[in-house]
Amino acid sequence: MKYKAVVFDMDGTLLDTLEDLADAMNRVLEARGLPVHPVDAYRFFVGSGARNLVLRTLPADRQDLVAECLQGFLKEYEANWKVKTRLYDGVAELLDALTARNIPMAVLTNKPQEFAELCMKAFLPAWDFALTLGQMPGVPVKPDPAGPRQVIRHLGVAPEEILYLGDTDVDMRTAVGAGMFPVGVTWGFRPEDELRASGAAVIIDHPMELLDLLG
Repeated sequence: MKYKAVVFDMDGTLLDTLEDLADAMNRVLEARGLPVHPVDAYRFFVGSGARNLVLRTLPADRQDLVAECLQGFLKEYEANWKVKTRLYDGVAELLDALTARNIPMAVLTNKPQEFAELCMKAFLPAWDFALTLGQMPGVPVKPDPAGPRQVIRHLGVAPEEILYLGDTDVDMRTAVGAGMFPVGVTWGFRPEDELRASGAAVIIDHPMELLDLLG
C-alpha cells in the first residue's frame, strides 16, 4: 500500500463548523456597532487561525480592536461552538473504513487547540486518532511546516506515505510544503479552482472517494 496514514484538516473537511464560527464573530462585531458579514463570506475568513479570522472581519480602520475582538470571539465561540456544527455526510463511513484497514489517522488544524479537542470529543469520539494538533502558543499556524512535522514524527510514517485532506489553499500548501500527498475536498469552504491552484494533486467530491487512493 503506497499510503500508510491519513491526516485531516478539521473545519471544512471533517466538520461543518461555518455557521457557529460566523455567528460567534458576528455577535462580537454587532456588540461593538461594527458591520456583520453573511455566513458565506466566512468561507474566506476562516482557515488561518482565530486571530486572522478577526483581522479579516474587522473594518480596515478598526484594526485597533483585534485583541479585544479576539477575546470576545473566543468567549462567544466557547459558549456556542456546537449549536449548528455537524459531521459532513460520508465522514463517519470513511473513518469506519480507515479504522477497519488499520490506517493511522491524525488531525492538523488551525483551530485553537482547546476547541479542536472539544470538537473531537463531541463529534469524533468513536474513532481513534493518533494526534489532534491545533493552534497553540509556540506552534505556528499552517502552512508553516512546524505543525506538520510534529504530526509526521508522531505518526512515524514518511511524509510521502501520508494523504492530507483539506478544503483550503492553506491546507494544500501545508501538504505540499511537508511532502505529504495533497487531497482537496469540494464539500468544504473553498472552491475547487483554489485547491488546484494551491497544489491539490487530487480532488474528491465525497469522503469515501479517498479509499480509491489507498487501493
